[in-house]
Amino acid sequence: MPTLLDPFEYKGLKLKNRIVMPPMCQYSVTAKDGKPNDWHFTHYTSRAIGGTGLIIIEMTDVEPDGRISDFDLGIWSDDHIPAFERIIKACQSYGAKVGIQVAHAGRKAEDAKVPVSSTSVAFSDDYNAPRELSTEEVEQMVLKFEQGFQRAVAAGVDTIEIHGAHGYLIHQFQSPLTNQREDKYGQDKSLFGREIIAAARRVMPESMPLIMRISAKEYAEDGYDVNYAIDLVKKYQEAGVDMFHISSGGESNNGPEFSGQGYQVDLAAAVKSAVDVLVIAVGRMEDAAFSDEVVREGKADLVAVGRGMLRSPFWANEASLQLGGEILTPNALRAGYSF
Repeated sequence: MPTLLDPFEYKGLKLKNRIVMPPMCQYSVTAKDGKPNDWHFTHYTSRAIGGTGLIIIEMTDVEPDGRISDFDLGIWSDDHIPAFERIIKACQSYGAKVGIQVAHAGRKAEDAKVPVSSTSVAFSDDYNAPRELSTEEVEQMVLKFEQGFQRAVAAGVDTIEIHGAHGYLIHQFQSPLTNQREDKYGQDKSLFGREIIAAARRVMPESMPLIMRISAKEYAEDGYDVNYAIDLVKKYQEAGVDMFHISSGGESNNGPEFSGQGYQVDLAAAVKSAVDVLVIAVGRMEDAAFSDEVVREGKADLVAVGRGMLRSPFWANEASLQLGGEILTPNALRAGYSF
């Protein structure tokens, strides 16, 4: 079996290791009009310098009111392309591959006066009540995603991730809790997601893998379980997804009973076993030996490290040294590792 430090290759994506920086919104930093700025440039390039194999740029939304907050990134205009391109090229120059997570927050858009959703029910009393999208508006939303994917490709990404997790818009359509519609999108709760996947495949090069992040389990009362998620994965894979980033939760304020080391690994392993698909494990994976074991045991193909990379831009390099691997930082920094 491969290890955490072994290369990974699928279609046209070639990674130097199996370490992923997952998308993590930088809420405290103003992104003017949704454009990444110097903070984002430093944030991502420093992880590339630190040896990360794949960097997935944070949740980036297809319309202004699709953002979780007004501080977040967007990809609703061609004007966004140059700022993303600058970051992507810089990261690639240090050997990392880069994707963008394309998304819409739906009813969880905190700063939207009237958010939109599959439903007219608010997420909680702390959120504005959403407006239920009409069938025609849902079809138009698919086109907005398609245009976002086109812009990501124009910016030079190596892959794209669709955000279908954490209670955001795609999740709102795929969940029986939030989709009780009577139109075609209610009769087939995977339809919206599948149409977005088809839109991505229309504009992505055939050699570019498509990733989708899903919540494999909801923690809400009467929320769906991993078996429901596996059925979704099968439909989404048939529609064109190559790899699934397995997370959980999002349709309530409840969470798992245990949220310690690797608390979502079993969900990733269950999906991989049932569907025989490439998966990324995420959720308290900052212990390098543990993450290496997850890959060695075949529970996941790649491992995403969030909190660990927020604490240390060079997490990947430190993990490599801990596991007996090579120095991953550029030559200019290697004197720091000589004894």
